[in-house]
Amino acid sequence: MPWDTSDYPSSFKNLDIAVRKKAIDIANAMIDEGYDEGRAIPIATEQAKEWHENASEQEVQQMKQASDHELKEHDEDEYESRPELLEKGEHVVSHEDGWAVKAEDAKQASDVFEKKQDAVDRAKEIARNKGTQVIIHKKDGSIQKKKSY
Repeated sequence: MPWDTSDYPSSFKNLDIAVRKKAIDIANAMIDEGYDEGRAIPIATEQAKEWHENASEQEVQQMKQASDHELKEHDEDEYESRPELLEKGEHVVSHEDGWAVKAEDAKQASDVFEKKQDAVDRAKEIARNKGTQVIIHKKDGSIQKKKSY
């Protein structure tokens, strides 16, 4: 059962509201991806704190306003329908709308960003969660950099 703002791990209770909601969101996504709760909670807490340090004021406000439904909803995640992608690396590739984050062999991108650095940051976050690697491509498709987690 996914967590929300009225039912979440007790270790989240002293977090700032935006950090708590982000931790709930990350933990729910990790549970959906097959992580054990005991492993997901500390990872989600650390990543939410890191996100807060780097988030814009607009991103923080959006997270503060996120509804319980938004925090729980991860049903359309491609990892749920294709669990084999949990073992695959995350690629940052050129996309018509900017830069996409896409698991190796995935049918579609999980995220698309205007800025390459935003896509790289998201790919690193996913790869750290999965314990895989990030493969960053140049605009021409060639590999720019690889990093394992």
